[in-house]
Amino acid sequence: MQRQVMGATPEVASSAFVSEMAYLVGDVTVGERSSLWPFVCLRGDGGPTVVGDETNVQEFSMLHGATVGDRVTIGHNVVVDYATVEEDSLVGMSSTVQRDAVVESNCLVAAGSLVTEGQTIPEGHLAYGAPAQTRPIEDAHLDELARVQELYVEHAETYREAGLE
Repeated sequence: MQRQVMGATPEVASSAFVSEMAYLVGDVTVGERSSLWPFVCLRGDGGPTVVGDETNVQEFSMLHGATVGDRVTIGHNVVVDYATVEEDSLVGMSSTVQRDAVVESNCLVAAGSLVTEGQTIPEGHLAYGAPAQTRPIEDAHLDELARVQELYVEHAETYREAGLE
């Protein structure tokens, strides 16, 4: 479902997959070949919410005033609130990225982690725990990030072809 609020209407690329059970409201932009799965909420009512190209936002996640780059995976049940997740990163299931935090490119936020207000996760790092601590990411993790992202681009196309938007 897509709704207008405060004079802004979501803009979704024609190649994106948006589940019929996702909710987008206000100043929201979704890029090419991205996917929004059931029970995702994107709110652009206090600032823009931007989802880049080939990015997937999985079930029960909420992005509010967030900027998410290209080729990002937002796992199940994630909250990104007025924060930034840069390209080629993954935010694991049940994690939270709080206001003014930045997850730089090529990062992995482990499941259940808390990236606190104003915290920056440096490029190429693993963030884990609550509050998040960091260490350099391993090459095997980067390979897995790319594999998952590509898999979701394929899943989205399958769902689009099945008419599940």
